[in-house]
Amino acid sequence: MTRTIDGRTYHLNLTDTAGQEEYRGLWAASNLRSDAFLLVYDITNGSTLEALGYFHELIAMEEEQRADAGGVAPVKIVAGNKCDLQSQRQVKASEGLAWAKTRACGFMETSARDMVNVEETFALIVRRVVDARRRHQSGEDGAPDPAAAGPPPPFSAARDGRAPARVVLDEKPVTTIDPRKMQLRRQQYKGRFWSRLKCW
Repeated sequence: MTRTIDGRTYHLNLTDTAGQEEYRGLWAASNLRSDAFLLVYDITNGSTLEALGYFHELIAMEEEQRADAGGVAPVKIVAGNKCDLQSQRQVKASEGLAWAKTRACGFMETSARDMVNVEETFALIVRRVVDARRRHQSGEDGAPDPAAAGPPPPFSAARDGRAPARVVLDEKPVTTIDPRKMQLRRQQYKGRFWSRLKCW
């Protein structure tokens, strides 16, 4: 896919393993050389967040190898998908955020069906990869530059079934979802790539 972010065009190669057993060899063979990892779980299924631990361990080993070789550390983002299904939520946003924070990952809640925070998540990944490369080349250490995340996304996801819909992006809550905009996005993206992406 190709996306223009902050005035520059980027070509992204995405591998969707859907977390399935048959793809685990592919992870070890090629995916671990990626610039970024998007770890997606289902907010309506608590076991899917727990299952991310296996993949994060693989990424952590790759991080150590890159650090030893003087390479650029990969970017890691955790996404809680299906934020449109609030009545079925099993994983609170605060739980997803805590899981991500303890593993030095960014965090978003998304909905593929309603196109909530999907484009924003990939824009965040690109910005963080660019920032990681810049810091590596300049010899800087430490956490990513918060400015690299760009402006907060315009859509958001609810923390629980009763609260107004909000998202947590690195602990910064942003605006409430406008149902009319969600419906418009759903119509715009119907049948396009994002609506067919099964891991979302």
